[in-house]
Amino acid sequence: MTRWKPNRHYLRADIPRPLCSWLLDTASLTMRLQQLCPGEFRVRVLAQVTGRPTLDEARALGMRQGARAIIRQVQLLCDGQPWVYARTIIPLTSLRGRLRRLAHLGTRPLGGMLFADRGMRREIVELARIHKGQELFATATRGLRSKPPAVWGRRAVFRIAHRPLLVTEVFLPAFPADTATAPLWKSR
Repeated sequence: MTRWKPNRHYLRADIPRPLCSWLLDTASLTMRLQQLCPGEFRVRVLAQVTGRPTLDEARALGMRQGARAIIRQVQLLCDGQPWVYARTIIPLTSLRGRLRRLAHLGTRPLGGMLFADRGMRREIVELARIHKGQELFATATRGLRSKPPAVWGRRAVFRIAHRPLLVTEVFLPAFPADTATAPLWKSR
């Protein structure tokens, strides 16, 4: 099982320097990735099903045991290379009102919708070093040729209209962290 800890429990020296600004960033990861990618940025949907989240995910969301959710798994790609694996858990009880649209994202990035909503609130970002042998590592790196001994990820509960969803983002080996340490905001 992956051991998630609030980001304040980590010293900056514990986090790989090239990834530190990415793991601790409070802005939209999708927007930063789009700005970093020199070519085509896109979302590849790996799966979207209604099911039961892991016990750890259900606890993070305050869900009752056995409650169901939409489980969405995607890769964020730059020029066809998977840079980030993302897993989103949306409790079925959250899919009301304007949040119903989250069930029909398709290849649209979730980050754009979350950060465009002025009522969105993100709770504490948790970090984890995810090792070979852990289920999340196997899922996040499935289909990749090169697999390091570990990858880093972050997750947070987001609330829109007081309804929660959990977003987990795992940085994959092709992500060019060493060239992407500084904030990359461009004026548009």
